[in-house]
Amino acid sequence: MENNEAKKTYDVSTPEALAHSIVRILDDKLAGDIRLLHVTEKTIIADYFVICTGSSSTQIRALSGEVEYLIGESGLQPGHIEGLPEANWICMDYHSVIVHIFNEENRAAYRLEKLWEDAEEVDIKDSLTAR
Repeated sequence: MENNEAKKTYDVSTPEALAHSIVRILDDKLAGDIRLLHVTEKTIIADYFVICTGSSSTQIRALSGEVEYLIGESGLQPGHIEGLPEANWICMDYHSVIVHIFNEENRAAYRLEKLWEDAEEVDIKDSLTAR
């Protein structure tokens, strides 16, 4: 039997393409309030931060797992993943892109968007799935 469903591929060729690919993956898995910050001019640790919210520790782990799996299929593995056991805040380090997946409480407490408010927020509407 032939599988007619086309396999999605994700562009990881540049930091910007990687960041938008991660946004698409998170959106497909129903992550909440996804934000993309361009932080190149503000820090040496990354070019982009992707920030989103998961509704439970189970969803937060699933979001992280999906990003790791699908970006891995494109040949790129995270340098480090932090926070998996508790899954209240998972941080995935792709060197040029850092992914923060929070529960609502920790996102409100850490307020990364406020901390990095002078960074450019990138318009992601073209990366989001129309629902």
